[in-house]
Amino acid sequence: MAKAPYRCVECSSSAYELHRDYSNGILKITICDSCQKPVDKYIEYDPAIILIDAILCKTQAFRHIIFNTKINIHWKLCVFCLLCEAYLRWSQLQGSEHSSDPADIIRYTKEWDFYCMFGFAALELAVFLGGVVAFVWMVQRFFQSSVELPTLLKALLLSSYGKLLLIPAVIWEHDYSPLCFSLIKLFVLTSNSQAVRVILNCSRRLSILAVCVGLLMETCAAVASQRLQWSVQDFLLSQ
Repeated sequence: MAKAPYRCVECSSSAYELHRDYSNGILKITICDSCQKPVDKYIEYDPAIILIDAILCKTQAFRHIIFNTKINIHWKLCVFCLLCEAYLRWSQLQGSEHSSDPADIIRYTKEWDFYCMFGFAALELAVFLGGVVAFVWMVQRFFQSSVELPTLLKALLLSSYGKLLLIPAVIWEHDYSPLCFSLIKLFVLTSNSQAVRVILNCSRRLSILAVCVGLLMETCAAVASQRLQWSVQDFLLSQ
């Protein structure tokens, strides 16, 4: 028997269809055999409502997006989020320069600092994803369960959409910008935790622990990349 392609947004049980099409264009939402609730109530919702529920980190909205839709923009979203994070770091690096010499400004714009920031951001993201995936792999080996790692990566990348808020936070910079950046980071980690919880169908504590493992490895990589960044910056300024 073929594997059920959908999941119930309420209990995460497998389902073979979301709705049944009767004659004359009449659609009836499929009822879950396990919880006796609609398999996916969001197929009748406006996308704006789904987005609001996803921002509120509702489990049902995450299950709908991850399992019951064919959204394949996670890699494009990943690149765009990396660009946002690289721009934030580049702007902070540029803000540390106070030279009024136009020649220095022109020289600065020709340097590859932005690409270096993009590389560091990509490295830290890869380490974070690797930490979460490694933890999940160990958990599923311990409980003898099965998790599709591509689906997990897709969920983690989609749940990192909060990084898009970095751009307006940089554009409308004010005295509370560091607090805004911290809140954005917390929101992204909360979304990542909810995505792991949906994929593993586990407790909130386990999903938070998985994200904390990834965050710890990302922090170690950030410290190493920061030292490398200072070395590269000193080298470029010495040229």
